[in-house]
Amino acid sequence: MELLTAIQQRHSVRSYLDKPIGKDVCDKLQGVIDECNAQSGLHIRLVTNEPKAFDSFMAHYGKFSGVKSYVALIGKKGEGTDEKIGYYGEKIVLAAQMMGLNTCWVAMTYKKVKSALNIAKDEKIYCVLALGYGATQGVKHKNKTLEEVCKYNVNPVPEWFMNGVNAALLAPTAMNQQKFCFSLLSGNKVEATTKSGFYSKIDLGIAKYHFEVGAGKDNFNWQ
Repeated sequence: MELLTAIQQRHSVRSYLDKPIGKDVCDKLQGVIDECNAQSGLHIRLVTNEPKAFDSFMAHYGKFSGVKSYVALIGKKGEGTDEKIGYYGEKIVLAAQMMGLNTCWVAMTYKKVKSALNIAKDEKIYCVLALGYGATQGVKHKNKTLEEVCKYNVNPVPEWFMNGVNAALLAPTAMNQQKFCFSLLSGNKVEATTKSGFYSKIDLGIAKYHFEVGAGKDNFNWQ
């Protein structure tokens, strides 16, 4: 499976089968996480066979069931970390999809289990990714139109740019708000911005990773 196919097939899943993730898959996913941590300076952790985080009132309220493994997205407190969390978290999400796993971005409906994590005083958990084999493959959500999430002043618009925006429209966002916008500037430069909103900076990081996959990183530079 290629990354663009993973983007198209991946949907949020909240209910999981009682099926353990094999060691070979865990090792492959850990390799992706190690690479992301090395590139970003984040402290992302894979936690397996730990059901307590999703065995709470808030988790049940969020309609989560069967979650025994997850990825804790941990980073230093401060400006810029939110976008990194989104970008590298989604990189892990799509890698998991390509390994046959299902995922769901989770902001608040989980419990922090201190015994399962090692968090420094200058760090915090920004989000977690529920992880496992889904009882279903999830469902597609309604997206905004291309015109609502991009700007350009050239004609014709490069195909790579539209491919990038289309991929970004498939990115998961908090409450499906999709408050991001991609603007095509001169010299194949692209500016990605977001309106303020619930977890909007994390959402921007997720959307930027999708845009890169769809557009091809060699075709443009970030402004």
